[in-house]
Amino acid sequence: MRQLFVLDPLARINPAKDSTAALMQAAQRASVEVWACTLADLQARGHEPWVNAMPVVPDPWIGMEASQSRPMKDFACIWMRKDPPVDEAYLYATHLLELAERAGTLVLNRPASLRAWNEKLGALRFSKLMAPTLVASRVSELAAFAREHQEVVLKPLGGRAGQGVVRVSGRAPGIEALLELVTDQEQLPVMVQRFLPEVIEGDKRILLVDGQPLGAVNRRPKQGDFRSNLAMGGSPEPTELSSREQEICAAMAPILKEQGLFFVGIDVIAGSLSEINVTSPTGIREVERLMGVPLADQVIERLLVRLGE
Repeated sequence: MRQLFVLDPLARINPAKDSTAALMQAAQRASVEVWACTLADLQARGHEPWVNAMPVVPDPWIGMEASQSRPMKDFACIWMRKDPPVDEAYLYATHLLELAERAGTLVLNRPASLRAWNEKLGALRFSKLMAPTLVASRVSELAAFAREHQEVVLKPLGGRAGQGVVRVSGRAPGIEALLELVTDQEQLPVMVQRFLPEVIEGDKRILLVDGQPLGAVNRRPKQGDFRSNLAMGGSPEPTELSSREQEICAAMAPILKEQGLFFVGIDVIAGSLSEINVTSPTGIREVERLMGVPLADQVIERLLVRLGE
């Protein structure tokens, strides 16, 4: 069996921390042929999807052979693991991968869902599980929400890894000017949520595979910051799921499975859903190191069962 990983250039990947590297190495342990390519390597010849991909040996990181041009139907599964931003190149790649999906290749996550599930806006499908939230462009509405909830967090809809997330008081002088800035003079919507002070105790990343939670870590913000993202200096620590977090996962599972979102990372703060990460969720290495769970192997095992192997 061959599996193809669509990802950033291999030279940029740190295998000690990267979840895609963990999945590639687990696939190799399961006797799967591992291939790799970037977005620029995807193509369509008429209605047939092709790819210029290279076979790789990911463990030890990384042995590569010469690229070969192959039809995408040669792969039993294609992992779309390119990191954000979800820009034009990313979106066009999902259309090319959709051709492979139509031809019978399993693409993870489903290309149409990658387009539809913005990692901030996707969570609104489960708004009852979230802290009070508003998405709007009008400064007056955003400011009124901030004043009502006293302290809020502003999130750009295209942001990732905590970048651009701002905590602000609804009574702060000049809040309207800040809102004008983040909305580009009311041209772009922004998400504003009630600030949850419990975030100082951590933001839990829960990894769901085919709708089931298989691992989690708590991410505690660094001193002087409220953002717990590891890319922003947050510290991972071992954790267990609370009954509330289990309820959140159970509520989401049927929809995630229906939408073809096989591998998903959700963020939960104080029992409230914050985000749903569907593009290239991270956290596998931290779960494996802190919780002693062979998570990447479990993911590949579940995938092979799904593929009938």
